[in-house]
Parts: sequence; structure tokens; C-alpha cells
Amino acid sequence: MKTEKIIQPPSGYLTLAIFLLLLIGGIYLFAIRQFAWASAVLVIDFILVLPGLIIVNPNESKVLTLFGKYVGTVKSEGFFWVNPLTTKKKLSLRARNLNGQQLKVNDKMGNPIEIAAVIVWQVKETAKASFAVEDYLQYVNIQSEAAVRHLANSFAYDSLEDENAQITLKDGAEKVNNLLEEELNERLSRAGIEIIEARISHLAYAQEIASAMLQRQQAAAVIAARKLIVEGAVGMVEMALERLSEKEIVKLDEERKAAMVSNLLVVLCGDRNAQPVVNTGTLYN
Repeated sequence: MKTEKIIQPPSGYLTLAIFLLLLIGGIYLFAIRQFAWASAVLVIDFILVLPGLIIVNPNESKVLTLFGKYVGTVKSEGFFWVNPLTTKKKLSLRARNLNGQQLKVNDKMGNPIEIAAVIVWQVKETAKASFAVEDYLQYVNIQSEAAVRHLANSFAYDSLEDENAQITLKDGAEKVNNLLEEELNERLSRAGIEIIEARISHLAYAQEIASAMLQRQQAAAVIAARKLIVEGAVGMVEMALERLSEKEIVKLDEERKAAMVSNLLVVLCGDRNAQPVVNTGTLYN
């Protein structure tokens, strides 16, 4: 695998001046009918001088090869002159966005989900991007999709599916994004690509199970709320019995305590407001 070699060619302004002088000289030789000399001067000017002039814009580079051999990469912005026989390939160093398409995959628990990611990347090593892979743009697209699929297969959608999971796709957020970024850097390092940022942009259950999963989440929320209500009601009943006993307001036998506990739990845990009932008799009648 080629290692990037950064070169600093000479300035192109002196060569441009030589090109213009040779051009003027060739025109002058034509004017005085020295066609052979004029042709030779112009051939040298347009074949050996002019093709060597290159312009490198900010955040761009030129990868140079000579007869199939990698010569080096020019990353400095400016106007330069290089060997005119080299092949010059422009490579952008700017950051790029990859808005991945929505993928339908199975999570760790086998549930079909939809997932997509936004990836910010740039070329870091031009030699690898040019020679290590056939097409580095296509390589980034395919490997990014593979990394997102692998991430989705590695974790459950949420903790309802795997109660022992420390990281889930829905609640993992920053950890999931960091894991995706690390895997992408590992996969794309072969092509000289650096991942600047990777984020999950879309995450949802697949349509065929979305309704069922929504009902399940709602049921889980209701159960959790009921559990909290019951725990609070039991605490309030316990406190009421203790206070009645401490103040000696009324003495309750076990049967009366059971009836009181039942009534209080119905009042505290019921979905509707309790309807008072006036008891004109006794508990035993």
C-alpha cells in the first residue's frame, strides 16, 4: 500500500515567464522566416514547459505519477511547475457529507427496524485514496452502509427488548455514535479516509411492527405508572394505620384493619373519584 509523499515543487511564475519568452521568440522566428527554429522553440514551449504548470486551490491536492510510478502529492495551494510528463490527478481535501439512505435491518433481538446515518468525512491520505481502492467515493458509500448495518445488528432497539443491555440504539445516543465513528474509521483507513463525525439521523421500528411496538410501549408505561401508584398507596395506608395507632384515635382489630386497607387502596389506586358511602350500621351488620 502506497504511503503519501508530500512534495513542494518550484514556483510556476518563473516558468510562466520562460514560457512567454519562448512564445515571443517563436513568433519572432516565424516572422523572420526561420520556420525550423520557430517550430522547435514552440514545440519545446507547448510540450515541455506549459504542461508542467499547475494550480492547486485551497483544500485541494494534485497526485503526480510518472510512467506508472507514484511521484508525490502537492498539497500546498498556489502556482507551481512540475515535470510535464507526469500525470496530474486532482483530489479534493474538503469535508463532505454523506446522507445515508434508510436501511431496513434487524436489531440484536431480531426486530426489523429502519436506520440511517449522516457521516462527515474527508480524504486524509491521497496516495491510499488514489491507489489502494478502485473508487474511493463508492468505497465510502458501501463501507458506510455496511458499518450502519453491523451497528444495528449489534444492539437492541431499546431496553424493553433487552433489559440487561447497557447500550441500546434508542437510548445509547453519544455512545452509539462514537462506536459508529470508530468502526467507520477502521473500515475506511485503507482508503485514506478520515471520519470527522458520524450520527444516527433516523431510527424507528419497521412499519409492519411499528403499531404493535407502540402498543407495547404504551402498556409498559401504564404498568410502570400503576406500579408507582400502588407503591405510593401502600406507603400512605401504612402511615395512616401507624398514625391512628399512635394517636389512639380508634382501636382496630385485624378485620377492621383489613377493611380499612381495602377501602383506602380502592380510593388511592382507582381510575375514578371515589363515591362516598355512609354506613349507618356497624361493620358486622
